[in-house]
Amino acid sequence: MEKFVPEIKTELRKKIIEVPQAIYKASGIKIMGKRIKSLLFSTDVAIIKNTNADAIIAVYPFTPQSAITQAIMEVAPVPVFCGVGGGLTTGQRSINVALHAEFQGAIGVVLNAPTANEVIIEMKKQIDIPITVTVVSENEDIDGRIKAGASIFNVSGGANTARIVRQIRKAYLEFPIIATGGPTDATIQETIDAGANAITYTPPCTADIFSEVMDRYRIELSKK
Repeated sequence: MEKFVPEIKTELRKKIIEVPQAIYKASGIKIMGKRIKSLLFSTDVAIIKNTNADAIIAVYPFTPQSAITQAIMEVAPVPVFCGVGGGLTTGQRSINVALHAEFQGAIGVVLNAPTANEVIIEMKKQIDIPITVTVVSENEDIDGRIKAGASIFNVSGGANTARIVRQIRKAYLEFPIIATGGPTDATIQETIDAGANAITYTPPCTADIFSEVMDRYRIELSKK
């Protein structure tokens, strides 16, 4: 039987981005004593400050910059996994960004799918936080990634995500896997059943959230 969980909200902070309840069925990944089941995929500091996710995964389609990492780290109330390149930005530059992210307090770093195994090997020698490697295809060299020093896989394969997770889990029974859960409770559950330990959730953007608020204001004012 599910235990009752008391909940406390304040009037000014009751509106937050809540991750889907289905995510809590995941086993989680324990990192430095903290168990993480849900990760919010965002670099929006306003959203990052107002969420109940266990952690933040801050990956963005630009060259990684320490100023962005610092801004996110300053407002995040939970651990942060920082993107450190691996595609356009790679090699020693990615390693330098990863080392700086560790010094700023990141709980882990995230490398993009094109990252060469040689970069992972060198990065592993220089940082003491988990290296998360993104997996986007069933054809990737999973064994090579693990031997190079990957600590966690971040599976982001679109509609094929659950299938990729299942394939990795079949070969590696206990290797930590984070994966995108998709848009519904059913797709999240499918990904968890496939073997994902933690789920990333993409929140609505600030503009969409604010649009809903403005619509409510208009309705309220029209009644006066």
